[in-house]
Amino acid sequence: MIREILLLGNEELYDISDAVKEEELSSIAAIVGDLHDTLMDYRKKYGAGRAIAAPQIGVKKRLIYMHIDKPVVFINPVMSFPEDEMMAVLDDCMSFPGLYVRLMRYKSCSITYRDLDWKECSMALQGDLSELLQHEYDHLDGILATMRAIDNKSLVIKMT
Repeated sequence: MIREILLLGNEELYDISDAVKEEELSSIAAIVGDLHDTLMDYRKKYGAGRAIAAPQIGVKKRLIYMHIDKPVVFINPVMSFPEDEMMAVLDDCMSFPGLYVRLMRYKSCSITYRDLDWKECSMALQGDLSELLQHEYDHLDGILATMRAIDNKSLVIKMT
């Protein structure tokens, strides 16, 4: 089911999400379906969108859905940064379409998580995928890209 994406200014976006418990897996499958449908609808409307975090549809669970070549579900992800090297990016978000934010992200990251079978998985990411997962991970902690802006001149409106 396509869900409404919470927009910048909605107080719920600033809440910290709760961990998913193994016994909640059956209900998580439905949420993953909603995340998929919502992401695909956004992609159809805006021609963008590679991942979405559950808090963006009002579900306060530590859950990220990414769909690039194939779907990947990150349950209770934990992120680490093996290197200190940062990169400047122009970040966008489904919670504020048309607005870009200049900020710094780590060039690489590692993420451990559970999949839909509750199996522990890990992934090392570089470049734009590292940036993408850092962005989605921030949503789980109630952090928006606007809060990470380099300075007060780092907001850019995209004209369509």
